[in-house]
Amino acid sequence: MSFSLTLSAEAAARRQWLRQQILTINLDRNKFESLALDVFRYQAAWNPVYRAYLRHLNVSAEHVTDLRRVPFMPIGFFKTQTVLTGSGTNASALSDTLTFASSGTTGEQTSRHLVPDPNLYDAVSTRTFEQTYGPLQNFHILALLPSYLERNNSSLVYMVQRFIAQTNSNQSDFFLHNHDELTGRLRQLTQQPDGRQILLIGVTFGLLDWAESGRELSFLKQNPSLIVMETGGMKGRRKELLRDEVHAILTSRLGVDAIHSEYGMTELLSQAYSQGEGIFQPSATLRVFLRDINDPFFLYPDAYERTGGINVVDLANLDSCSFIETQDLGQFVGAAGSFRVIGRFDNSDVRGCNLMVI
Repeated sequence: MSFSLTLSAEAAARRQWLRQQILTINLDRNKFESLALDVFRYQAAWNPVYRAYLRHLNVSAEHVTDLRRVPFMPIGFFKTQTVLTGSGTNASALSDTLTFASSGTTGEQTSRHLVPDPNLYDAVSTRTFEQTYGPLQNFHILALLPSYLERNNSSLVYMVQRFIAQTNSNQSDFFLHNHDELTGRLRQLTQQPDGRQILLIGVTFGLLDWAESGRELSFLKQNPSLIVMETGGMKGRRKELLRDEVHAILTSRLGVDAIHSEYGMTELLSQAYSQGEGIFQPSATLRVFLRDINDPFFLYPDAYERTGGINVVDLANLDSCSFIETQDLGQFVGAAGSFRVIGRFDNSDVRGCNLMVI
């Protein structure tokens, strides 16, 4: 099925302005909140699903002047609704719409995220990574992503494909189940260093399967340029473990000082990265708020070690909905909006978009 945006001339002009602001915003918190409110008013006017949700809550966008008062849409809407900002007539449509789909067990309804502007996703994801780790052209990227590569429409595979292309490295590649080939590639890059860093990004269960496979991996301790990044959780393939337990196994087997992590999901086009200890840093286009577990409309202040349900403001979701009430549990860590993901609500899907077990 094909989708595209259809906006009036006025809305299209507003969208273009917002898009440009999103592409140039920095880490300034005040600017983020101001732009997020602008995006809220735009989506409240032009997203039929979100507009209906606000009407159901009896919320008028013009009366919302504080980001904490913006209603966050339950993430489950991506399973049952077409969440797309765009209606009206007399506008040129955006082409090349992508449809990302979440993972799920057989027979389970999955989320769909329509992305009519892939270039915005490409630009935001690249900038977020490079602001954290430096230019992609300074990397070799090895991706161990079974379960993602085995299905279509994975947003993670799409992103990593784009990253690999930007490395301009013949050594960058995907690995499905071929652990011998992955090990050989890492051995070659360790024995023949060329000044680039090596990013090994893997789904959590895949990294554990490889690390515990009995292969000789001690040579990795000689490679200070190696970054190991986990994402995606267990996907029902292994017993759930605490993130600290996973990181302890991987650091011991692979000889790295820390395990990095990526926080992302089908319903989000922005990412947050952790460079160790499971502490994620907000990016220029993503902020996290924590809601009361028993009252989803009450947001906690950014108090240290406060625990609650994770609400995400994702400015890159310009064409869907930027205000998402997730089923993750989180905790603020220190200042500047840093956070941990510490669990999932009991009645939420077992999707493993990250390691989410308390």
